[in-house]
Amino acid sequence: MKDNQHTQSIPSTILTQAQAKIDEARVLLAPYLLALTAAERRELPKMGEKTIGFVEKAFDFARQNPNLVSLYIEVDAFGVDFSDAHGLWTLLDSIRQLEEGVDDTEMTAGSVAACWRRAYQSALVFYHSVKAAAAQDAPGAKAVYEELKTRFPRRGGRFRRNHIEPAGREGKPQGIKAPTVLPEVERFCKKTNY
Repeated sequence: MKDNQHTQSIPSTILTQAQAKIDEARVLLAPYLLALTAAERRELPKMGEKTIGFVEKAFDFARQNPNLVSLYIEVDAFGVDFSDAHGLWTLLDSIRQLEEGVDDTEMTAGSVAACWRRAYQSALVFYHSVKAAAAQDAPGAKAVYEELKTRFPRRGGRFRRNHIEPAGREGKPQGIKAPTVLPEVERFCKKTNY
């Protein structure tokens, strides 16, 4: 994957318009949509791409051959169900494509996790650069290093490389451990000439 493929900001007016259209679609479909329990979802047979052709043929044959239709099947209700299922399948396909595009863009450009991971990796690269500069008595490096090293506290005289504070609601990285990030940072730096 290329580094940060997302280079253009999505205007807030576009996002607001898109949300309004999603809300409009939700209101438009609300009278027709159902909410199933988990048990009800498990009980119902699933209709996917492979099943649509079978159901369509069965419906056509049922209409053309009423003498073969079981007493338990109402052909008109079958038609309504098939028509709605087909229309909803098409709609769901469009929604899934939109969701995938939004999800990919969010992950690449603005997801809290990806954005913070990239920022954290950059911060680690800078931290190690400053640490090396401070070790060589570069002007101003020691003060910066002393301030940044407080992020990696010592416990019992032994350096805890894996220490990172848990994230709050701000979406800062959670559970990232320095030993697993450092090789990523090296690869990141080599790949991007950073």
